[in-house]
Amino acid sequence: MALELYNVGLVVIGATLFGVAVLPRFVSDRAISLPIFFVAFGMLVFGLPIGLPPPDPLEQGTTTEHLAELGVIVALMGVGLKIDRVPGRRAWASTWRLLAITMPLSIAGAALLGRWLGLVVPTAILLGACIAPTDPVLASEVQVGGPGMGNEEEGLEGAAGGEDEVRFALTSEAGLNDGLAFPFTNLAIATALVGLAPGNWIGEWLVVDVGYRIVVGVIAGIVLGYLTGRLVFATEPETPVAESVQGLEAIAGTLLVYGTTELVGGYGFIAVFVAALMVRHDERSHEYNRSLHEVSEFAEQVMMSFIMLFFGGAIVGGLLDPLTLTGTVVAVAIVFLVRPLAGLVGFLGFDRDPAERATIAFFGIRGIGSFYYLAYGLNEAAFPDADVLWAIVGAVVLVSLVVHGITATPAVRWLEARAES
Repeated sequence: MALELYNVGLVVIGATLFGVAVLPRFVSDRAISLPIFFVAFGMLVFGLPIGLPPPDPLEQGTTTEHLAELGVIVALMGVGLKIDRVPGRRAWASTWRLLAITMPLSIAGAALLGRWLGLVVPTAILLGACIAPTDPVLASEVQVGGPGMGNEEEGLEGAAGGEDEVRFALTSEAGLNDGLAFPFTNLAIATALVGLAPGNWIGEWLVVDVGYRIVVGVIAGIVLGYLTGRLVFATEPETPVAESVQGLEAIAGTLLVYGTTELVGGYGFIAVFVAALMVRHDERSHEYNRSLHEVSEFAEQVMMSFIMLFFGGAIVGGLLDPLTLTGTVVAVAIVFLVRPLAGLVGFLGFDRDPAERATIAFFGIRGIGSFYYLAYGLNEAAFPDADVLWAIVGAVVLVSLVVHGITATPAVRWLEARAES
């Protein structure tokens, strides 16, 4: 029986990797995204009577946390390597608005909906924190391309660095808010552990979780990214062996930067993204950037496929069973009301085409980052209604996958056609 299960697992792994290799040829220009296929495949294989036990993120909390964590950090490196635009107050104005206004409003809106559902305050805060990250993996249709893949061309409205504002804003937001959701998750953990009274947690939270860890994450990303860039571009791969592993530095750097930053108490997610930006801008015109990006994107797609496979398995295993009608309303409202309204508020007074602002506000894709923060929070403290929380977050991600996956390509094409007319 064990041997049969092993062979079944090999078939599933092989089919998943085959999908990663082949599916993009058929769906890259269509109104559907790859993650939907892998979720459906997961529901199929874990629903068949072939002996595969469905994943259970509540029972397998540590495994879920680390798998999602690895998926996020690999994706963050890939996102950072894509961005051409040099960071700055004005050049990244849309990003700062999304982070400083839209993200806190989204967290507050989701938390209020959680309270309306009947969740206790710490659980409601954790819900808000979980839906804060826009996913850097699941919406490649609305992200900038990689080095040498068209970023240098004029976009919907030409911008510094070449990326159009819609793709740039969503890509840069995904790169940073995965790390900046950490303080809010730690706030939920603190209130769950020591109570709601601010005197019990506010000092340490502000100094350590908001201040120290963000600053260390940024500094570590700058320093380690600079060193990584120096090492990567110091020599050219000239031997067959060197050429066969070119680009692997992207994965090595991801793990080194993340692990080192976490060891010194900083936010590794922030460090990885900042380090990727440093590497990208160290030698912006260097042809080797393409190799780094390709390896990073390959690893990102492989991680995405397996996480979505397990997500589909968890669904057939009963992940969404605790979802009531009210919980379903909350999940749908988070996707269709909370993020879009928060996005529109964040762009009030922003001098861009209203259609572009509305598109950025709508495409707040939720995904692997939400899984990570939920698993991390539940592993750090006891939260009432954890099964309900998983059901709501799972429903949010599923709705986001379907809705945003179907609408992303038509929306971008409509904006491009509108800009050309």
